[in-house]
Amino acid sequence: MGSEAIIVFFISGIVLVAGANFLSNLISHKSDSPQKREPYESGMKTIGPTWVQFKVGYYLFAILFLIFDVEVAFLVSWAVVFGDIGGIAFIEILIFLVILGLGLLYAWKKGALKWE
Repeated sequence: MGSEAIIVFFISGIVLVAGANFLSNLISHKSDSPQKREPYESGMKTIGPTWVQFKVGYYLFAILFLIFDVEVAFLVSWAVVFGDIGGIAFIEILIFLVILGLGLLYAWKKGALKWE
């Protein structure tokens, strides 16, 4: 019964998303005016060039945040089932934390955590 339920869940998810997209395209108002293609920010016309490069430090900071955010989500789920999975899982989670710690140390040494 388990595999059939997963297949039904997967197919119903695809049908619901495809149906919502189809219905949205069917009943939505179509407008292709030149004003719609203009770049804007907060509803106001932009001042200066619209294609501005950002420092790569912002992206590195965001990626580091995502990495450690996912780590926390993984650790919480691991902690919930820790009693059931045994002692070998403790060694595995220590290896996982050491690898992430090495990544943090590398980012720190490269200056990715400096907010300038």
